[in-house]
Amino acid sequence: MYKIKNKIIFNLILLFSIFALLSAYFIQYILGHQPCNLCLIQRIPYILTIIIITLSFIIKKYEKIYLILLSLIFIVATFISFYHFGIEQGFIKESLVCDLSNQNNNLTKEDLLKELKEKTISCKDVTFKILGLSLATINTIISMLLSIILIKKNLNYEKNKQN
Repeated sequence: MYKIKNKIIFNLILLFSIFALLSAYFIQYILGHQPCNLCLIQRIPYILTIIIITLSFIIKKYEKIYLILLSLIFIVATFISFYHFGIEQGFIKESLVCDLSNQNNNLTKEDLLKELKEKTISCKDVTFKILGLSLATINTIISMLLSIILIKKNLNYEKNKQN
């Protein structure tokens, strides 16, 4: 019975991760809202989650390890999302992560003009909202909830496995 519950949780997280990535790409490529660097970084946990859960379906032997890895991924995702949320709200300063594209200081006049024409998105600029919430805010809430669920599953793993 416990394995069915974990499998259902893995399936739901997998479906949500695929949905989150497809939504991000839809917003970027179809709706035309360019992501900042932190928005791009926030996609990495979902990509890793898809890989790990797919691996768990192939190699079923290490369920506890998969739960631990997913917990760690969503804990990190929560911190990244909260950091981005803090930048958007102005209580955290933008860092170099938000300006990775401007690392070259030896630009020619042509390169400088080309770079000025390109749209660079600041991490503090919210270009897309759902129900008045930025995607970083939504991602913070969801990542935190998934972290809590996965941590709880980890803490109760041995107790529930014996039943």
